[in-house]
Amino acid sequence: MLQSKPSQASEYQQPLPELTEATIKRAGEGVAYARCAKSNKMIEQALSSQENAIFTGRENRISGKIRRAVLRGLIHTLFKVKVENPERIPNTPVLFAANHLNHIDPFLLLSELPAKPYFHILGDARTLYNSVWKRLLLHFAKGVIPLDRLWKEEIAVIEAAKNGREDLVALAADIEKYVPKGNSIESMRRLDRIVCGIFARNESIMLFPEGKLGAVESQLLPLKRGAVIYALRSGVPIVPIALIGTKDLFFRKQLTVRIGEPIILPQCTRPKSQQIQTVIDELQYNMQNLLPKNYQEPSCAKLFRNFLNHLFW
Repeated sequence: MLQSKPSQASEYQQPLPELTEATIKRAGEGVAYARCAKSNKMIEQALSSQENAIFTGRENRISGKIRRAVLRGLIHTLFKVKVENPERIPNTPVLFAANHLNHIDPFLLLSELPAKPYFHILGDARTLYNSVWKRLLLHFAKGVIPLDRLWKEEIAVIEAAKNGREDLVALAADIEKYVPKGNSIESMRRLDRIVCGIFARNESIMLFPEGKLGAVESQLLPLKRGAVIYALRSGVPIVPIALIGTKDLFFRKQLTVRIGEPIILPQCTRPKSQQIQTVIDELQYNMQNLLPKNYQEPSCAKLFRNFLNHLFW
């Protein structure tokens, strides 16, 4: 049996997914990805490359224009894309903060945001490197900072095993053993060094401050503190972004990237809790206002819906 530990669900602010066969299957896939030697090697190489750039001042990568062109070719073949208010993006380093509805989101943003200043994107390690085509694409594109975290499906399995589901005990034990949580002091310090190094090179960062996938279009989850802390420490503006239409994908669907007004911040090497919370509240308000009030899914035929919703998993 699993040892008793503080509940993972207590840290998960939204309801866990229903424990269906699909949820259990997804948790099992997560363990397999966590044990994939090729993925783990590429994740470590990506992090090491970012760390080396701190000392050398440069990273071995293609240009932002080529990266954007390649990804735009892929995304625009599958979907219609509209970018609203691109003129709001400063031509100086910024921290982009977007809502998160689907695993396509980082690829969509890499295809649409400006190529200069070059920007790096923080994303879930296992969903970035869990297939051959993604590994090949990201090995070519670079500019990704992979993060370790537990998936909501894995947390649901762990909680169910602790609450009497004997059939899930083995899977839950594998999750505890093999899936990195990303919350160790060492991993957090490593991430801090990488982020500071990027801003020191006058480059930008893109992240998803909700920390997990949202369940519904137009609804924003409570934001985590990390994005605001990074922005305050560096003194770069935060540019809020609303992604609209990415929750449920189908061929040639309209996807919208809506840019908000930059939030200008003073640099503060040791921001206080109240200062952080004030900026979080402002960012939450601005991001929510960018989202449509009453989003309606199109009623047209949804070609390749299942394929495209799983392509970026």
